[in-house]
Amino acid sequence: MEKLLTVDEVADLLQVKPRTIYLWVHESYIPTVKLGACVRFHPASIAQWIKKKEAQGRVRRRYDFDLDIGVAPA
Repeated sequence: MEKLLTVDEVADLLQVKPRTIYLWVHESYIPTVKLGACVRFHPASIAQWIKKKEAQGRVRRRYDFDLDIGVAPA
């Protein structure tokens, strides 16, 4: 089983503040795994989400998620 990412880890990866991640979670904008009151993220789901947003032209790529979260390129 792959290690789930925390809000802080995803915020670092996406170069945004943790409060932005919490806002996106609240708005169901980003894929999450909810464990009780805790919010976590599957690395593969985040990588896929980033690729989808890039394809829509909504994200400027400022990071290399393949290296940062260990997800193999598709």
